[in-house]
Amino acid sequence: MTKQQLIEKVATKTELGKGQAEVAVDSVFEMIGEALRENERVDLRGFGSFTVKDRKERQGRNPRTGEPITIAAKRDASFKPGKELTEKLAQTETAPEAEEAA
Repeated sequence: MTKQQLIEKVATKTELGKGQAEVAVDSVFEMIGEALRENERVDLRGFGSFTVKDRKERQGRNPRTGEPITIAAKRDASFKPGKELTEKLAQTETAPEAEEAA
């Protein structure tokens, strides 16, 4: 799903105009980004949590030449799905199998 598709679905579900839905979606993304920039954890109950992880400098290889390279240290966002989301995904996996058996 693209951001534009998400905006359209939010507009439909909330009966907001597309412009208002776009502002809402952009605001949510902006707030999550700001919190992560400040090293804050973002917990969305029933969905999951976003955290910032510091990645250390490490050695890698150029896939074309095989030459060793140094991969720079960086800060990276990480997402861990919540229990409810994990359970929903597990239910989705088993649903098509049940339909095929019928």
